[in-house]
Amino acid sequence: MIEIMLDYLRSLPHSMRTFRKGQYLFHQGDPVDLMFLVENGEALLLRRHRDGSLVVLQRATSGAVLAEASLFSSVYHCDAIANTRVVVRLILRIKMKELFETNVTFASNWASHLADEVRHARLRAEILSLKTVSERLNAWIANAGCLPTKGSWKATAQEIGTSAEALYREMARRKRFSRGLKTQSTSRQL
Repeated sequence: MIEIMLDYLRSLPHSMRTFRKGQYLFHQGDPVDLMFLVENGEALLLRRHRDGSLVVLQRATSGAVLAEASLFSSVYHCDAIANTRVVVRLILRIKMKELFETNVTFASNWASHLADEVRHARLRAEILSLKTVSERLNAWIANAGCLPTKGSWKATAQEIGTSAEALYREMARRKRFSRGLKTQSTSRQL
């Protein structure tokens, strides 16, 4: 989020709250009274499927508003959970909406931010439409620019819509393949 928007949001009346890892910030169906600006840590916006599996819809870190489309909704359409210890600035939705309705600069920047989020959501939809874990991981890597770090594999699996176990198998397959290439290269040099 651009700094001018953060300045506007931080100038609104607010309270601070800390959530421990695994604690819910809100549940699907809860009324939207507050907007959550992440100051520190990471929170996830999750959608639970009928089979119990989870898909990460948003990974909100420092400077991000969690479930930003909720500004225009009466209830949350997903769950939000602290993925790490997370500190959030709680802003009354009504105050943020007043800012949007009365400040053209903020409204324009907010619209631009939401357009970026739509593009990101479309990329995620494209990734989720791919058939195999390998294809999904390749698309995720193409966007992220690198492999997921070992400590983030479970979250990455949720983000690409697969099980952690399936992602672990794919990462192990890639590691074996990479080792095989290195062995072939070394034997050719000898």
